[in-house]
Amino acid sequence: MKVLVIGLGGVTNGGKTTLAEKLKKVLPNCDVISQDDFFKPESEVETDDRGFKLYDELDALYMDDLVKSIHNWMKSPTSLGIVTEESQNACDTVKNADDVYILIVEGFLLYNYKPLNELWNRRYFLTLPYEECKRRRSTRVYQPADTPGYFDGHVWPMYLKYKNELEKNASNVVYLDGTKSQEELLSCVYTDIMQELKKMRKGTGHSMIM
Repeated sequence: MKVLVIGLGGVTNGGKTTLAEKLKKVLPNCDVISQDDFFKPESEVETDDRGFKLYDELDALYMDDLVKSIHNWMKSPTSLGIVTEESQNACDTVKNADDVYILIVEGFLLYNYKPLNELWNRRYFLTLPYEECKRRRSTRVYQPADTPGYFDGHVWPMYLKYKNELEKNASNVVYLDGTKSQEELLSCVYTDIMQELKKMRKGTGHSMIM
């Protein structure tokens, strides 16, 4: 049995969660883990001298727990996802695709933590221009709520910082334009993953002994 571990990272409000859920519905044997589920409680997140809670940094997350959850899934995939007409067609496209289990990990800080970078088969990164990202962010309700100046003072600068680190240190990252429609993004990533599945049928990728 083999597993395909896919990172779906990128900018806040770039469409990561929506895209991950759409992929889960159309890919065979697919599960999703969200990095947002590993945020520390508000009381454990540092506050800077401006009063901003530093949520957009690695220290705001239980990253070791995220890594552990991925490893646990790789050892024993717990769910095969929802069987739909689309996912059945995917299985028909790749013979014996039920031998391959897919995990999509979606989140905003996936590629700046070394233990995670040893796990990816494929890495995608959603981008948005500043104005569109700020507009989308303003329509979302967060708990705790964004304070005045939070996007410009913390969220966007941290996005640029981690994106620059990624561009300097990481290879084989597929950058996706988050202004494109969800249908376009889904088609692009789906096609790419199906190609990766075909390669895995020929013997490459993570494997598990059952």
